[in-house]
Amino acid sequence: MERPLDHHLPASPATVSWGHLDPAAAPVLQLAPGERAVIETLSGGPRNLPPEGYPCRVLASHRAVMEAQVPHLGPHMLTGPVHIAGAEPGDRLVVEIEEITLAQDWGWSAIEPGFGIFPDLAPVYESLVVPIDRARRSARLPWGPEVALAPFFGILAVGPPPEGGRVSSVPPGPFGGNVDNRFFRQGARISFPVFCAGALFFAGDGHALQGDGEVCDTALETALNGRFRFTLEKGTAPAAPEIELGDLIVTMGFHETLDGAARDATARMLDWICAQTGLTRTEAWRHASLCADLRITQVVNGQKGVHCVLDRRSLIGARPA
Repeated sequence: MERPLDHHLPASPATVSWGHLDPAAAPVLQLAPGERAVIETLSGGPRNLPPEGYPCRVLASHRAVMEAQVPHLGPHMLTGPVHIAGAEPGDRLVVEIEEITLAQDWGWSAIEPGFGIFPDLAPVYESLVVPIDRARRSARLPWGPEVALAPFFGILAVGPPPEGGRVSSVPPGPFGGNVDNRFFRQGARISFPVFCAGALFFAGDGHALQGDGEVCDTALETALNGRFRFTLEKGTAPAAPEIELGDLIVTMGFHETLDGAARDATARMLDWICAQTGLTRTEAWRHASLCADLRITQVVNGQKGVHCVLDRRSLIGARPA
């Protein structure tokens, strides 16, 4: 028998923030720890829509948000915030992605002068519409190949530190945000540090497919719906989001340089190893050098991202804590 859903948060002008994360935003949904919610998300502005007569359907909720709002600070439509009862600064919010579904039959990918890893390569703004076969979870790219889709959320976030006020949706940070990490996918268990009372969780920036790096500044962007379960651990906030996916542990770093992001991601992995085992920091450093992988998350969001990936099974037999 299918498990009943605890809550449903539709995307609408009343539940979507376009372009920003606001630590003072009024919650649009209240949950208790342990509860679940299906959250609808949207993607793209007017210039990303299928042209008139194109055989793809634009969601009514998407049109409603575009008619009622204008983007402020950034381009991403974010659904939320969701208030988690009892969450306080210094706590750990654990978000489990139980399911991701494709919400529409098309996606888009844009290039723009001044953006991407080759900012001079795009002579003009160009947004391509790509039909999506939701039943087969595939898409035919305009230049020929058919690709299997691997959906994930580009943005999952808690409310940023209140002292910074409202921030753009573009640069990621310790609160999460525009991380563009492909591990934000179905089955992941993501830990966020809490900065605001209630945590204030946002979701958006759905991606049907993206390579590590997101080098042209966009993925195959699309609307996704996610089923999330929220739990809370008091007083154990990580320095930045951490991901568990099966036996994999993923730590992240964000910095204006890739070197800085790589150092931060690796330092957080050493923190994790030392917390789970009796290894010294030097031993953890050696272990990471032998067994962990550094991967470029993205290079296009102002703050660059690097993630460090470790299979926890590599620590079997390590000196216990």
